Amino acid sequence: MAHLLGGENLSVTYGTRTVLDGVTLGLEDGDRIGMVGRNGDGKSTLMRLLALRSTPDSGRVTKRNDVTVGYLDQSDVLDGDLTVGAAIVGDQADHEWAANPKIREIMGGLVGDVDWHANVHSLSGGQKRRVALAKLLIGDHDVIMLDEPTNHLDVEGVAWLARHLKSRWRANQGAFLVVTHDRWFLDEVCNYTWEVHDAMVDMFDGGYAAYVLARAERDRMAAVVENKRQQLVKKELAWLRRGAPARTSKPKFRIEAANELISDVPEPRDSVALSKMATARLGKDVLDLENITLDFEGGESGQKLFNNITLRLAPGERLGLVGVNGAGKSTLLRLLNGDIQPSSGRLKRGKTVVTAVLTQDVKELDEVSDLRVIEVIEREKRSFSVGGKEFTAGQLVEQLGFTKEKQWTPVSDLSGGERRRLQLLRLLVGEPNVLMLDEPTNDLDTDTLAAVEDVLDGWPGTLVVVSHDRYLLERVTDHQMALLGDGKLRGLPGGVDQYLELREAALASGSLAGSTAPTAGSAGGSAPTSADGPSEAEKRDARKDLNRIDRQLGKLAQQEEKLHAQMAAKSESGDFDALGELNAKLQELLEEKEGLELEWLEAAEVLGE
Repeated sequence: MAHLLGGENLSVTYGTRTVLDGVTLGLEDGDRIGMVGRNGDGKSTLMRLLALRSTPDSGRVTKRNDVTVGYLDQSDVLDGDLTVGAAIVGDQADHEWAANPKIREIMGGLVGDVDWHANVHSLSGGQKRRVALAKLLIGDHDVIMLDEPTNHLDVEGVAWLARHLKSRWRANQGAFLVVTHDRWFLDEVCNYTWEVHDAMVDMFDGGYAAYVLARAERDRMAAVVENKRQQLVKKELAWLRRGAPARTSKPKFRIEAANELISDVPEPRDSVALSKMATARLGKDVLDLENITLDFEGGESGQKLFNNITLRLAPGERLGLVGVNGAGKSTLLRLLNGDIQPSSGRLKRGKTVVTAVLTQDVKELDEVSDLRVIEVIEREKRSFSVGGKEFTAGQLVEQLGFTKEKQWTPVSDLSGGERRRLQLLRLLVGEPNVLMLDEPTNDLDTDTLAAVEDVLDGWPGTLVVVSHDRYLLERVTDHQMALLGDGKLRGLPGGVDQYLELREAALASGSLAGSTAPTAGSAGGSAPTSADGPSEAEKRDARKDLNRIDRQLGKLAQQEEKLHAQMAAKSESGDFDALGELNAKLQELLEEKEGLELEWLEAAEVLGE
């Protein structure tokens, strides 16, 4: 494999703290690398160095002269005064980018529901992130570096990005380096894992599952990692081995070694025991939503966010919620918590129910911003029981990654991930028996996620989790349900895979109001639809035409590539008669392709918004 770029003896120091110390590594053609490590250990720093966005204190970064690098930063780097279209494709005309199936596929996967003419500064944080990702992916780069690309993407968006990266290059071409806390994503797309820790980088073959096994073996043999961290790794490994069957089918995941390592590790949760504890604490009734209907806030008359849905939560139930953006996942938690009232139907609440909600923005900590971490927890309670074991406030805080020194940090100085951890602890110390978590994995590293899951394993109450993190949902919930944007709540016996199948089928038929199928109205620059514009039936037909044309163009692209290869072979052999025949076929194919692209633009015009 050809070498693309690399770093030699890279060292970076901030004040008295050494982040990287003499690190040497590189990327070659075919590398699909995931980078993991605790928050603050230098993952983003290393990525910026390799992307030539910053310079090391010592050492150097080298790359081949012809290598191009695309880089997605965590921060917002888009020009807020540009429109979405200008930010992504610059001054390209619609017919120029729309003629490229690769660009159309990226537009549909990421920005199909974003107003093409809106200024970037008017977008939400999630929309800005997807616009920046689309701008990067339409470029023709040899190496792509992505810093937390799954932030603000829903389950469907994460699955789309994984498919795109897996099919973007041939197996021995191109390379990418990704920093993410999404462990399913790491397992799905990566063939190597880099762990950044203690100013050094350890390299492992395989994705997250193989990395967990290798790290457990390394820690066990070296006997230099503290006992608490080792037990967390082993418990995570136990989940990988006993969880979803796909986990154990990864190449290089050695089953015999895994079985030996986890032989003395208990099941992640004793479901029967936890259910008994939950029943004792909660009683028979928990929370029931009966025949709930809720109108869209500020929507037109008749628009329903929820349409006659029923949800009954049992003692000790562990429910995961997935759904498209805007389908009402966070609103459903607010309904369960009694924060808002439905348009019709009722919430039935058990007499002993005590709820707690971890919100996405964690603004609840603003009221204690002048306190230190340990003071916030001790203010609630000084001891806490997890899985039958008693913990002091300090021990519990340390279990979720706050070192003894960090425990005395003012809340106002905490990072986003640290604030989320602290608020979760604060809620748990209050001893609720119904816990609702809204996107709890945001800003958390993989080690911290494992620690959070360890705490939740021994928690006996009813748990409802809204998350785009498939790994977390499979790990801490026992079943999942979906909001697909049509006002209904569906059970998912087949888990997240079933949800993605439902979404794919719905998008293909154009049957869901919450559809984010690629349209030129949202990503193609068409004028707003007037009152006498296309009917809904015409729009459905246009969506079907777009899907049909995309499939046909894909087949033509394969035929075109095959013809070019045949023509190259005939040219080398000097068979000019056959070369002429092949050229005639190529011209016919290009004419057919041009006609289909014109049809695509016409169908896209019908869907203009």
